[in-house]
Amino acid sequence: MNETVLDQVALEFREVMAKVCTPVAVITAFDDQRPHGTTVSAFTSLSMGPPMILVSLDRGSDLLAIIRRTGRFGVNVLAHDQADVAMRFARKGADKFDGVDWSDSAQLPRLDGAAGWLGCTTASLVDGGDHVVALGNIVETGVTSTAPLTYHDRVFGTHRAFEVAR
Repeated sequence: MNETVLDQVALEFREVMAKVCTPVAVITAFDDQRPHGTTVSAFTSLSMGPPMILVSLDRGSDLLAIIRRTGRFGVNVLAHDQADVAMRFARKGADKFDGVDWSDSAQLPRLDGAAGWLGCTTASLVDGGDHVVALGNIVETGVTSTAPLTYHDRVFGTHRAFEVAR
């Protein structure tokens, strides 16, 4: 394919993926005692036996380097009212945890108020283009009744069931 066609495919791929509703999570880890985190929307379950998830991280991510070193990461599935947290952890900088309530759970940073929590050990890291897919074995869980934050068509929202016609 020529470069113009590839550019068009990449552009349309981006548009198609914007139409896919995804969960929003903050992936966390400790670098020694300092917490690190980044917002992702490429995260999903992988296996029920054993319980596993996968998460996609930018190849140049500081967090990915920490996960490579420690072999551990946390998945904080954000609640519908945590769009500000998602935006905070989507940016660069060492101050992402400033003013954010969190605790140490399974030796990982766990954000307060999240709809769900998964503590993971790294099963493997798989190269995938400009990202690396981290496969995680679940070692700790937590769930609330709070609706999750989702991302669709470049805006935050949450899932809502269809009204059933009678």
